[in-house]
Amino acid sequence: MLGSITVDTRPLRVPAFRRLWVSTAVTAIGSQLTTVAVPKQVYDLTGSSGYVGLTGAVALVPLLVFGLWGGAIADTVDRRKLLLVTNTGIAATSVLFWAQAYFAVNSVWVVLALLGVNQAFFAVNMPTRSAVIARLVPLDLLPSAVALGATMMQFGAVLGPMLAGALLPVLGLSTLYLLDTVALTLALLAVWKLPALPPLEGPTRRAGLRDVLDGFRYLATRKILLASFLVDIIAMVAGMPRALFPEMAERTFGDPSGGGLALGWLYAALPLGALACGLASGWLTRIGRHGVAVTISICVWGAAIIGFALADSLWLAVLFLAIGGAADFVSMVFRSAILQTATTDAMRGRLQGVFTVVVAGGPRIADVTHGWAAAGVGTTVAAAGGGVLVIVVVIVAVALIPAFWRYRAPSGDRPVGE
Repeated sequence: MLGSITVDTRPLRVPAFRRLWVSTAVTAIGSQLTTVAVPKQVYDLTGSSGYVGLTGAVALVPLLVFGLWGGAIADTVDRRKLLLVTNTGIAATSVLFWAQAYFAVNSVWVVLALLGVNQAFFAVNMPTRSAVIARLVPLDLLPSAVALGATMMQFGAVLGPMLAGALLPVLGLSTLYLLDTVALTLALLAVWKLPALPPLEGPTRRAGLRDVLDGFRYLATRKILLASFLVDIIAMVAGMPRALFPEMAERTFGDPSGGGLALGWLYAALPLGALACGLASGWLTRIGRHGVAVTISICVWGAAIIGFALADSLWLAVLFLAIGGAADFVSMVFRSAILQTATTDAMRGRLQGVFTVVVAGGPRIADVTHGWAAAGVGTTVAAAGGGVLVIVVVIVAVALIPAFWRYRAPSGDRPVGE
């Protein structure tokens, strides 16, 4: 009984997927150390939250550009080799982060430049890593494989910052960067042991703008894939309230002006909910109607955000956010499975690139829209209105694309494309 509820670990019996998962697990925790260290160092160097905010823009631009191009590259080369190159690049930038901190270069522009390079390698690595999964596990284990990877990423999102906060005052910034470098090197060894993953259709031309555009043209002909991207954009742009956390922590939940317990819990609540859902995700494998699962989970996300907006106590707000994080996790698992199964191998990298851009870009657009809305009508109306908008617009979108609601997972016991 317990095995049918807890996370399904059967994909880990596949040696190649196990190696990929180990590399993801090590990277997930290590990279979060740098995620905390970079804005901390920028603030220490400048004393300005404006410069800290600039790190978001510096990270977003290469993520958007190289996310799309990286997906095209992943469709034209051996994906194992591309993972090796990008993992090496990420590890190399981590070494440079350590060096500039250890030798006290004290230049915010060096830090921002390294961040941009780091995110460029990361943007190529992520769609490649995601596109590999369908080549390693059978069709019926795809949702479980996606859930395992996402669970570990959420674990890193919770544990990494906590470790960084505990280790930073003891070890210092340079050592934090060094720990990330060690973790990335270990991940590189795991990737090295993956099998060759060349394009199934044989050698192809180099990846260029035409290939990126071909990916968008392919997407335009696939209603199911378009719908999966559309509903996620709706959920994130209309419903992600994280830009409101600092103001709500102080004005609604009584944090001091310099920050406090409430702010930390608000930021931790979403990944905690996702992590809890991931650890109990075994039941997801029994759901065949992926379109229905995505639609319902996004509506639950919208309802949870409404509850968060109306909560009058911190712990009730955290509970609703955790429910929202769990619902978003379920949506992500099935949207990823749809993307893996409804896309040919020749296009899978490019579509994973689009997926990366949507996942990264949606919340950042939400930061702008929610911030502006809160300035005009207040945080409660902005957050609650966003939750209502999610539910209404998703229902309308699915009604206009009924094929998405009817979509069922294909069956099979071989990896996709083989």
